[in-house]
Amino acid sequence: MKHDAGLDVSQQTTSICIVDEEGGIVAERTVTTCPDVIAAALEPFALTRAGLETGPLSVWLWNGLMAHGVPIVCMDARHANAALRIMPAKTDRNDAVGLAQIVRTGWCKGVHVKSASSHEARALLATRSQFVQIRGVLRTFGIVFGKRVGGFAKQAEEIVSGELDASPTIRTVVEPLMKARADILAQIRALDAKVRSTARSNATVRHLMTVPGVGVVTALGFVATIDDPARFRRSSSAGAYLGLTPRIYASGETMKAGRISRRGDDFLRRSLYEAANALLTRIDRFSALKSWGLRIARRGGIKKAKVAVARKLATILHAMWTTGEEFRWSSAEKVQEA
Repeated sequence: MKHDAGLDVSQQTTSICIVDEEGGIVAERTVTTCPDVIAAALEPFALTRAGLETGPLSVWLWNGLMAHGVPIVCMDARHANAALRIMPAKTDRNDAVGLAQIVRTGWCKGVHVKSASSHEARALLATRSQFVQIRGVLRTFGIVFGKRVGGFAKQAEEIVSGELDASPTIRTVVEPLMKARADILAQIRALDAKVRSTARSNATVRHLMTVPGVGVVTALGFVATIDDPARFRRSSSAGAYLGLTPRIYASGETMKAGRISRRGDDFLRRSLYEAANALLTRIDRFSALKSWGLRIARRGGIKKAKVAVARKLATILHAMWTTGEEFRWSSAEKVQEA
């Protein structure tokens, strides 16, 4: 008899439920959260599939269980939670039972688990992003660096010394930030060098950087986030995956389009928005994409135009990745939308 399994994962333990083809519970276990231990607990059963939800440990567990030959599927946590909410009581055991039934019925929506190299590139970009946010802490108090002679360092020193009018709390904030600043700048330079080195070694990233407005961070982030372009049958799906398409509500005679969904990877969505801003405001060379964006800006404003161009950039980058074609600058060359 074939069986299916549900795995409810927590940091220390994982609840396992095994069900048969009719949905009857065959076995239940609580084991240490470790791929080796979980695989050993599942080994006695002829599993059709085992399922776990997306979460902080899902990549590690999925890769470990796959290495053990477990037919594991990683389910979208939002979809799984929609079904689990009907349970009268939320416990780890009940969640494991519910996940097993979801897997058995095939109702689950599997998600793509990115490769280790993609996660490494993504971690590199995320770390770099966190290091460059010192100035944002102080903008809340009206302190904007880089507008005076001497820039950031000089103004910060004036705040600490009392030459500039600032509260004792602000001085307390600025002083440790300045002490950390030297190390942070060195780390940013090292990370930037690593980002550039990673980009140079990746032909796809170099190819995507030929698109106007798309720099090394955006191109590397796109490749690391999408990981496998074959995930999408149409290039236009990349924009929806990154939360750059409007929310749609359609019921009966009602049809409404709202703001963009903002689902998916926030870092890449912001990177594409910044690339769109660069294309529309800083790149002088004409392109059909820029012309299209400027027409939207005249009708609906620059912010809407940037979002629209960011969505179009996601489509173009995916299409260039899958086809190997060059970016088409001329309006006579129709930008491919798969």
